[in-house]
Amino acid sequence: MSRRRSAAGSQTALREANKSLVVGAVQRYGGLTQVELAAATGLSQATVSTIVRELLAAGLVDTAVTTRSGRRAQLVTLARRVGLAVGVQVGHRHLRVALGDFAHEVVAEQVLPLPYEHPSDTTLDRAALLVMDLLERVGADLDGVVGIGVGVPAPVDADTGMVSVPGVMRGWEGEHLGQVLTKRLGRPVHVDNDANLGALAEATLGAARGYRDAVYVRASYGTGAGIVLGGQVHRGFAGTAGEIGHVQVDPTGHICRCGSRGCLDTVVGAAALVEPLRATHGSLSLRDVIGRTRAGDPGFARVVADAGALIGTVVAGLGTAVNPQCVVVGGELSETGEALLRPLRDAVQRRVLLNQIAPLEVVPAALGQRAEVMGALVLALREADVPVRAEDDVELDAEPVPGPPGQGETS
Repeated sequence: MSRRRSAAGSQTALREANKSLVVGAVQRYGGLTQVELAAATGLSQATVSTIVRELLAAGLVDTAVTTRSGRRAQLVTLARRVGLAVGVQVGHRHLRVALGDFAHEVVAEQVLPLPYEHPSDTTLDRAALLVMDLLERVGADLDGVVGIGVGVPAPVDADTGMVSVPGVMRGWEGEHLGQVLTKRLGRPVHVDNDANLGALAEATLGAARGYRDAVYVRASYGTGAGIVLGGQVHRGFAGTAGEIGHVQVDPTGHICRCGSRGCLDTVVGAAALVEPLRATHGSLSLRDVIGRTRAGDPGFARVVADAGALIGTVVAGLGTAVNPQCVVVGGELSETGEALLRPLRDAVQRRVLLNQIAPLEVVPAALGQRAEVMGALVLALREADVPVRAEDDVELDAEPVPGPPGQGETS
């Protein structure tokens, strides 16, 4: 082979590698300006500009005018024609399914109620039917789906897509959830814990964006946490990291679903919240507690505040261990606002070591009740295989060095 042909081959390989860097950065963050792309990939702005023009001509990206620090900039996103992703959140009492594109824009969404302790087979059947219904609604089909993300309220072994702790979701143990949905829909499926997905969404799109280390607390029928370290979700071995609902807070307390005694979930879970109110208010649900607290009922607000303080005490231990920059609070119970957040924040800040350089922030989730389903979408989009087509030879940089996207820059 001649040197000329060898050099041309190397140049082509380098060009494709650089294109893959650009596409990968856009895929990860959902949309970046060209200056941010240069920072994220280590390529020069001239090279990024050339690659974006090629990808635009090939129909792989779209561009739009945006604003950064008060100045106009060109935002680059993957084109919707590249495909849609599906996010599925399986809650204790509801099922939420959303279709979204690579710009993280939801194009269709539906929520269905679920019965208590719903079985896995019928729930996954409902999810599959709902996916098909949403695709039909937007005029798409399964061939255009690049992947499906699924969140469940239990620890998940990412390698198998199985619930990894028995008892936490009764009737769901031993089921390869990803395989089941893949058989029904014929698309790649990725399964994770719902708090992990909430953390992923808030770190990518919400209140934890811009922080390298963060904790997402999901306060709902049970309590869990998603941990982001160095910009990556930390799941632990077999997916049990962040299971703060199973930290013991009462050695003489009730037996938890997990088999231990006095776990946090037995004290602040939905059943525990309604118990002290039944004598005066009769049969109640978690939604009743949330609604009456928001309406200003002092008894309900007291129960929520006590739960917030106890959750905050446990989160403080987690915060001392991992030293996050912020704690984001989500889940249904967070709809009570400061009634939950203030005592939780006070407990965290009272017990975590004071950091005068970067004080720990405790803030509400920016994505609200959609955090988990948006995290499922982000997971599916990040795991998708996006093709990069070769174009004519173009002079590109020799040594791309990946790095974080710049903040406040414009293109």
